[in-house]
Amino acid sequence: MSFEQKDIDAIELQLGRTPRGVIEVANRCQCGKPTVVATKPVLSDGEPFPTHFYLTCANLNSMIGTLEASGLMKEYEERLKTDKDFAEKYSKAHQDYLQRRNKYGVIEEIEEISAGGMPNRVKCLHALVAHSLAVGPGINPVGDDALIRLGNWATKACIKEEQ
Repeated sequence: MSFEQKDIDAIELQLGRTPRGVIEVANRCQCGKPTVVATKPVLSDGEPFPTHFYLTCANLNSMIGTLEASGLMKEYEERLKTDKDFAEKYSKAHQDYLQRRNKYGVIEEIEEISAGGMPNRVKCLHALVAHSLAVGPGINPVGDDALIRLGNWATKACIKEEQ
């Protein structure tokens, strides 16, 4: 998915600031607004930026924050320790993330750093959900599970603005 100026304008409203390093809109809400953007691995000022998939929807961000506050992160951490299959899928999600970001350049400082704590921790559910939304289900087990727990999040998150 590419992007237009109206997407940047929408993202500015969502974030409350000008987005940095946007390559494309990686996922859209059912109303057509950006939900996730793909960003460059290094920003225009030279700062390495490991978060390739960045969640922009403020309402979805809030819902994910509620999940994080519920103690869900500890549940995922425990599952990584006890469920070998889950941990293996999460490790593969880490590799998927790196491969997708590295298409836009390999930056030494962040070469093995993906996002969200992958592959060994669950640090930021926002980044993991962004990954799932950008690439579709079946790649990131934590992001996928969080989206399932949110139910039909799009009908709750979507605020249709005047176009």
